[in-house]
This record gives sequence, C-alpha cells and structure tokens, in this order.
Amino acid sequence: MNSKKILLIDDEHDILEILSYNLEKEGYKVYTADNGTSGIAKAKEIIPDLILLDVMMPEKDGIETCQDLRKIKELQRTLIVFLSARGEEFSQLAGFQAGANDYAVKIIKPKILISKINALLQLASLSVESAKSLTVGDLIIDKDNFRVSKNGQLFLLPKKEFDLLYLLASRTDKVFQREEILEKVWGNDVVVGERTIDVHIRRLREKFGNHTIQTLKGIGYKLVV
Repeated sequence: MNSKKILLIDDEHDILEILSYNLEKEGYKVYTADNGTSGIAKAKEIIPDLILLDVMMPEKDGIETCQDLRKIKELQRTLIVFLSARGEEFSQLAGFQAGANDYAVKIIKPKILISKINALLQLASLSVESAKSLTVGDLIIDKDNFRVSKNGQLFLLPKKEFDLLYLLASRTDKVFQREEILEKVWGNDVVVGERTIDVHIRRLREKFGNHTIQTLKGIGYKLVV
C-alpha cells in the first residue's frame, strides 16, 4: 500500500493521462490540474508529497507557479519536479532557482521518470526518519530514547504511542490518513482492529491534552502546534 500523494500540473491532457496511469500502477494517489492556478489550489487542498510541474503553460507558467507554491508554509516539504520539453541549461537553472528539487525532460520514458520519483520520495522519507529529535511547540520528542518532554515534564511512552506521536510530529502541516498511520506505525503485515488508532490517539490526548491532536472526521489526524 503506497499512501504517497502526487499532484500533476500540466496543460497537456495526454501527458496527464499517461503519467496518471503509470503512477497509479505504482500505487501512488494521483491528482491532476491543467493550469498553474488550479494546481496551486489543489496543492493547498491535498498537501501532496510531490508535485510534477510542467514548465511551459499558458497564463501562469511553471516557474511562476513554483515560486507561488514555495511561498505556502504547508508545502515547504513538498518535493517539486519540473517536467519540460526543454532541456537547456538556462531553463533548468531557472527551475532550480524557483525552488524545484529536480528536473526531467518530457521525452523521458515513464519507467525512468517513476524511478526518479521513487528515489526522491525515499530520500525525503529517510531524511525525516533519521532526525534524532523533533521540537514541536512545547513538545520535545527524543527518537533515540523514546522519550517526550513537555514544559520540563518527562513522559516515557509505549513504543506504538511514541511512533504514532513521532509520525504526526514529522509533518505538522499534514493530515495523516488512517491507512497511512496503520502502514507506517503498525506495518502491512500486522492485523489490527479498527479501534486501535482511536485508542492510541485517546491515550496521547490524556497525556498531552485534548487539543494536541486534531481529528478531521472521515480523513485522519493532525498534530496541532
């Protein structure tokens, strides 16, 4: 089960269709927009893990769209990969200066592009997971020792409670869906009951306050800073 979300922004519907098909085969959740303005709106709505962005679009081009995306706080950790028919060095430089993480030309084969996307997302996940500690508001989460402190008070949490809190704290700009929480905290090979997440969320709220974790009904959970 792959819970990563990818947003495709391109004015060529054939490109959207081909890429959507191939990415969905890989298990990604794929969303599309055919112009920069609607792409920005969709990105704000879904907070994707990666945006594949066309450079040459009418009205608002990819460079301007990327610059606007990078101004949005909730999208600071979203990866942006430019996709363009143009491979000139100056075009690539403009993309990186606008805030892109990588650049690919449209003639690239879908399998190669997907391999690039897989590698980028894996590296991004590793960089989050390798952090020794996280500070979120008045919470300090020590990954090495499975300890959490709040305003000087120390909490020793059971592993699954700690893993759940650490996951939510790793992306305070994101709402984590139940499927993703089950996958990352309990794993695909472990069968747990429907109420397992709810029980662990309740225990965390009892320790750190009811306001700490927000429930978005029918969607998932978010850590509130």
